[in-house]
Amino acid sequence: MASHTYTKAAHSKAITKYTKEKLDRIEIRVPKELGFKDKVTAFAKSKDMSVNAFIIEAINKAMDEETQSSK
Repeated sequence: MASHTYTKAAHSKAITKYTKEKLDRIEIRVPKELGFKDKVTAFAKSKDMSVNAFIIEAINKAMDEETQSSK
């Protein structure tokens, strides 16, 4: 088994490079007084998903439903 050593700085640089090359960013803002963030986080966790994965799935489902209803 090969032994790999890396520094935290090298690891961080690799993650940053991957993120810039492979991922887009979408930012949303929700009202704090509604506790929306906590509700979404709890719901995603109940489905054993990250918040990011849950939001992507919800968006894909909404777009698929829209596509199906327009046919």
